[in-house]
Amino acid sequence: MNVGPSRRESVSAEEWRARVDLAATYRLVALQDWDDMIFTHISARVPGPEHHFLINPYGMLFEEITASSLVKVDMDGATVGESESPVNPAGFTIHSAVHMSRTDAGCVIHLHTLDGVAVSAQEQGLLPLDQHAMLLLSDLAYHDYEGVALELDERARLIADLGEKNLMILRNHGTLALGKSCADAFLRIYYLERACAMQTRALAGGVRPYAVNQGVAEATAALGRMGFDGYLGALSWPALLRKLDRIDPGYKN
Repeated sequence: MNVGPSRRESVSAEEWRARVDLAATYRLVALQDWDDMIFTHISARVPGPEHHFLINPYGMLFEEITASSLVKVDMDGATVGESESPVNPAGFTIHSAVHMSRTDAGCVIHLHTLDGVAVSAQEQGLLPLDQHAMLLLSDLAYHDYEGVALELDERARLIADLGEKNLMILRNHGTLALGKSCADAFLRIYYLERACAMQTRALAGGVRPYAVNQGVAEATAALGRMGFDGYLGALSWPALLRKLDRIDPGYKN
């Protein structure tokens, strides 16, 4: 796919920074093997009062996404500026719902990983089987599957289910995380995906899981609420970008 010339000189410095961070997030998701070919989405709010956000062009692999190839859309899904690339309607439905209702949602990540979908299909959802899960449980919401997310009226129900939480398991579908920045959203989805992977492995053993002592899960969740809102993301993000720069620096184009 032809992504066209660099947009660096045609957008503000703030938008370019958002584009670079979002493109990096796509590449990092691909490196973790969390992508689903050309499907699923990551979006980022464009700084400013216009309520625009950036999302992937439909038809590009996550490992191909660059800062310039990202498509800017408004809350109605209409392309802002020049772009010949289409946007997946289902991606717009889910992401616009979150961005419309949560002004703190600087970045939204939605995935269809094997382990995330497996846990989404388990009746009890995410269980407090490991530290990763316990750090997240108090910040985790659920939304029932309604079919491929093409109907805009689903947005109201998704928003109601999400509430003020920052993580969601979309039943029989996948996982979702949001954050004030790409760094925060990526760290949250990393922990959620790791927790899902640990759960599927633990339950695959066919034995009864070992339960933690009473009160431990709640205390661990309180630490998670403090750590995931800015501090740990800001600490880990520069290290992740250094890794990406060593092995896959093309996201900056």
